[in-house]
Amino acid sequence: MKAPVSPKGMVTLRPATAADVPALEALIAASARALGVGYYTTAETEAAISHVFGVDSALVVDRSYFVAEADEALAGCGGWSARRTLFGGDRFAAREDDRLDPATDAARIRAFFVAPTFARRGVGAALLDGCEAAARAAGFTTGALMATLPGVPFYAAHGYVAGEPIAHDCGGVAVPFMPMTKLIAAGR
Repeated sequence: MKAPVSPKGMVTLRPATAADVPALEALIAASARALGVGYYTTAETEAAISHVFGVDSALVVDRSYFVAEADEALAGCGGWSARRTLFGGDRFAAREDDRLDPATDAARIRAFFVAPTFARRGVGAALLDGCEAAARAAGFTTGALMATLPGVPFYAAHGYVAGEPIAHDCGGVAVPFMPMTKLIAAGR
C-alpha cells in the first residue's frame, strides 16, 4: 500500500521548462492510458495521444504550464493560457495563438494530466487552484476548458459546468470531449 501524498500544501508547482517536455509527454501518455480506462476505448485513447494530447510549447514559453511534484516525484502537469487555443498539444493542428482579452474572454485551463500513481490524491486540485489563481491575477474572471471524459467529474466537483459534448476527429477516430466553463473571479 502506498502512503498518501502529503496534504495538498505539499504538492509543489513550478513552471515547466523545455527540459521537462520529454518526461511530461511520457506522463501524459501514461495518464491517458491508465485513467481513461472505462471512458475511452483503446483506439480512442491512442488516437487522442497521437493527435491531441501533449505539451503545448507556447504555454511552456509563457511560463503558464506547470509541473506538479509530490513525494519527490513527478506527479502531474497542467496549465492555463491567455491564448485562444482551448486544447491540444503541439501536434494538434487546430491551434490559435492569438491573445485573449481578459475583459471579454475566458482563460483557458489546459492539458491537465496526473501520473496514475498520484491519481485522486490532490495533485489535480493543486494544479487547478494554481492555474485559476494565475488566471485571476492576469485579470480573467472566467475559465474555459475541454475536458476528457475521465476529467469531467473532477472539473464538475470544482464548479465547472458542462456544455454540449463534442466528438473530435483524431486521425479518423471520433474522440468525445466535454467543454466546460466556470466563473473564477474571487468570491465566486
